Amino acid sequence: MRNNEHKCEQEQKRIEAMKIYENQARQEGYKHLAGLDEVGRGPIAGPVVSAAVILPPDFFLAGVDDSKKISPQKRIKLASEIKKEAISWAVGWIFPPYLDQVNILNATRETMTMAVRELSPQPDFLLIDALNLPDIKIRQFSLIKGDSLSISIASASILAKVERDLAMEAFDLLYPGYGLAKHKGYATREHIQALMQLGVSEIHRISFEPVKTMLSGGKYGEQPGLFEQGDAEYSYIQRSGTKSGKR
Repeated sequence: MRNNEHKCEQEQKRIEAMKIYENQARQEGYKHLAGLDEVGRGPIAGPVVSAAVILPPDFFLAGVDDSKKISPQKRIKLASEIKKEAISWAVGWIFPPYLDQVNILNATRETMTMAVRELSPQPDFLLIDALNLPDIKIRQFSLIKGDSLSISIASASILAKVERDLAMEAFDLLYPGYGLAKHKGYATREHIQALMQLGVSEIHRISFEPVKTMLSGGKYGEQPGLFEQGDAEYSYIQRSGTKSGKR
């Protein structure tokens, strides 16, 4: 019993520590603080997705953290609770081929801008994971590893991750054989081998390697270094049920 009480107390302290940036902004007079994060900059298939969320000042939800540290099942439950408790939330998407036309960085910023503009009420302060949005004239603060340091950014990361994962599971039905539901579009060994056998689909990013090389007619040989991170990431999921690595 005491052990459970101690764990609850630790979790309360952790969550309160993740509110430091939100509390500072409110002390400066800002009322509607939005956290933003993206998922899907690294994969070779599928969209890049960003979420924005405005949380109430007294928001508390045990388990909220960087989405990469949370199991898929727990992320879904947390996302549902975040949506219920949030003052406002929104998600922005950009898919290939437009993603390839504007490049992944610009696409990421555009998805964040889309999400912010869908919020109601509109935020007066933005907490953003590692990026800035020059096209939005709202006070903003870019926070490296913000999904581990800010409750708002962490909540946005969970929403974005859940939405993108569900989309990739749907794309797996539309484009069977690539294993999109499993690896979510990352360049795992399984994905590359399927790509070599089936060719490039409409959901693949033609500006990303090795898709670009395959389309240009160049020879592509398996490069072990390409797979090390992706394969390690998904074997870790199978062992622990927790996703790590790139988003």
